Amino acid sequence: MEKQNGINTMGSEKDVEGILGAKVVILRKMFGQLFLFTAHYSLTTIHCSLLILLSILLSGGAAMAQTIHVTSDAFREGEMIPAQYTCDGRNINPSLRWSGAPKETQSFVILSDDPDAPGGDWVHWVLYDLPPTINMVPEALPPHNVLVNNEKHGKIDFGRVGYGGPCPPGGTHRYFFKVYALDAMLNLPAGKTKKEILKAMEGHILAEGGLMGKYQRKK
Repeated sequence: MEKQNGINTMGSEKDVEGILGAKVVILRKMFGQLFLFTAHYSLTTIHCSLLILLSILLSGGAAMAQTIHVTSDAFREGEMIPAQYTCDGRNINPSLRWSGAPKETQSFVILSDDPDAPGGDWVHWVLYDLPPTINMVPEALPPHNVLVNNEKHGKIDFGRVGYGGPCPPGGTHRYFFKVYALDAMLNLPAGKTKKEILKAMEGHILAEGGLMGKYQRKK
């Protein structure tokens, strides 16, 4: 049972902060080197350096801006999640379908969490090394370590692998289903945590997108 009764910031914001941390450090170093140029080079050279740096930043921003469109047959963006996908029903995962992944994609990762937990994000689903040839997962995937296409289930905050549906103790919580397109297979064994997967994804994300649903238990 989830021990959740507070409201925190969106889990997706924390994910982005961790993934982009290394990139921020690199950019700081680049700016530091650029300022050192001012003591030795002409204004024209400095202007050229600024243009090169701006080009790099713009190209990197464009890559990060790529978005995957994620949908489900179970619910639409912002709607209530049907009980069969929660602890009050069959507790099976909803189907997910996505489009818009770059042609360079080598694998997909699915992460689902509830950011409205007092202790931070409560992780409900970790699925990785999905092959680039698929663009959907059906509902009710078995809670196996490794699935038919060699996808791997990670460990969730219920202490097991597989999907764990919404089960908030009170109030309405938000549940984010996020899909990431990567430029490589992670090639990790099953049972990895969301934190470990996010670390492994650093520098490999080509595009991402998500779907948010809500749930409140009936008393």
